[in-house]
Amino acid sequence: MKNLIKQWNNISLVKRIIIGLVIGITFAITMPAQVAPIAILGSLFVGALKAIAPILVFFLVMSAICQHKEGKKTNIKSIIVLYLLGTLIAGIVAVVGSFLFPVTLTLTAGAEGVAPPSGVGEVLKTLLMNVVDNPVNAIANANYIGVLTWAVVFGLALKNAAESTKQVIVNVSDAISQAVRWVINLAPFGIMGLVFDTISTSGLESLLSYGKLIGVLLGCMAFVALVVNPLITFIATRKNPYPLVLRCLRESGLTAFFTRSSAANIPVNMKLCKDLGLDEDTYSVSIPLGATINMGGAAITISVLALAAAHTLGIKVDIGTAIILSVLSAVSACGASGVAGGSLLLVPLACSLFGIPNEVAMQVVGVGFIVGVIQDSAETALNSSTDVLYTAVAELGKRRKEAEQKAA
Repeated sequence: MKNLIKQWNNISLVKRIIIGLVIGITFAITMPAQVAPIAILGSLFVGALKAIAPILVFFLVMSAICQHKEGKKTNIKSIIVLYLLGTLIAGIVAVVGSFLFPVTLTLTAGAEGVAPPSGVGEVLKTLLMNVVDNPVNAIANANYIGVLTWAVVFGLALKNAAESTKQVIVNVSDAISQAVRWVINLAPFGIMGLVFDTISTSGLESLLSYGKLIGVLLGCMAFVALVVNPLITFIATRKNPYPLVLRCLRESGLTAFFTRSSAANIPVNMKLCKDLGLDEDTYSVSIPLGATINMGGAAITISVLALAAAHTLGIKVDIGTAIILSVLSAVSACGASGVAGGSLLLVPLACSLFGIPNEVAMQVVGVGFIVGVIQDSAETALNSSTDVLYTAVAELGKRRKEAEQKAA
C-alpha cells in the first residue's frame, strides 16, 4: 500500500487531477445512481480549502510584514495597477465581443429571493465596511478584505516585537502551509467528486438553448486569457509569454474551474507562486488581494449579460454608453466579492444604464444562474489564474529592468 501511495504521489498533480476528472465524468455518465456518494468528496475538498484559506492568508501576510526589512521593495503597486488595468480591458473586450456577436435571450427564467445592489455606491460601501470588519468575524466568514486589513495592521504592530515572537508566527504560518499542501494533494479526489456532482445533477441539456450566450462569454474570456494576458506579459518581460500563461492556466485555472471559488483557490495559487520562485513578501499579499479586486471574468459576465438584455429589448447602444458600461463593469466587478451572489447580482446595476426595468434585469440574472455551471467556472478560472500571472509579470518585469540597468 505504501508503495502504491508513493507511486501515486510521484505523478504530477496536474496529471492526477486529469485522472480524477476522467473518472468523475465516466461515473456521472455511466452509473450516477450507484456511485452517488462520490459527490461528497467534492464538497469535502472545497470545504477544507475554504476553511483553511483565511487562516493561511492571515498568518502569511502578518508573517511577511512583521519580518519585512526596511529598504526592501515589493511589487504590490505594480500588481494593483495590472489588476485594475486587466479588469478594465476585460470589460472592453466583452463590450466589443457583444457588438460583434449580439445575443438575444428568451426571458422566462426568474431569480427569486435575491436582491441586487442599488448602485455602485452600495457596492463600494459594502467593500469599505468589510475593511473594518471584526477580525475574528472576517476569518470566520472568509472576508478577505477584512483578513488582509487586520493582517497588515497586526504585522506592522509586530515589526518591533522580539525575534522569538516573530519566529512563533513564522512557525504557525509554516504549519498552516504544510496542512494546505496536504489538502491540495487530495485535489484529484475532490475534483472527481465535483465534476461527478455537476454532470449527474445539472446535466448539459439545459445549457444547449443558451449556446450562443455561453459561446460569447467563453470567447471573451478565452481572448483575455490567450491574447490580452500574453500581450501584457510580453510587454513586461520581453520573452515568449505562453509558457508562463499556460502554466498558470494549467496549475491554477484548472482547479479554480472545478472549485468555482477564488477563495478556495488561494492556497493553490500560493503554492504556484512559490514554485515559480516569486517573492513571498509580495505574493502573500497580492494573491488574496487579487481574489478580491482582480475580476476580469466578472467584468465580462456583467457586460455581456447587460448588453444581451439591451439587444433582447431592441435598445440601441451608442459608443459613449458602451465605454461607460466598460468602466462601470470594471468598477462593479472589483466589488463583486462584497456582494452576495457575486457578479450576477451586479447585472441589474449595468442594465440600469440602458433604462432596463429591474424586473427584466432579474430575469437576465435568472438566465445567468442557468448558464452559471459553465460561466462561473470559466470566470473563476480566468480570475484566479490571472492573480498568479500578474504577480509573476510584475516581478519578472522588475528583474528585467534591473538586469538592463546593470548591463548599461
